[in-house]
Amino acid sequence: MDTELKSLEQKISQLVGFCQRLRDENHGLRQELVTEQNQNKHLNDKLVGAKDRLESLLNQIPES
Repeated sequence: MDTELKSLEQKISQLVGFCQRLRDENHGLRQELVTEQNQNKHLNDKLVGAKDRLESLLNQIPES
């Protein structure tokens, strides 16, 4: 009985450690996602600005 309890205790300890590692990894991945989303928004804003400037330049070209 003592051996079974010791084995169960070790398995629970391993499970707790595994859950903590997954929690830490999940936290890191969430931070990476936020960073990538912010970078994506920044690049999209730059793209919209470039598109607007290009349209403005095209509108300034006289038609033949």
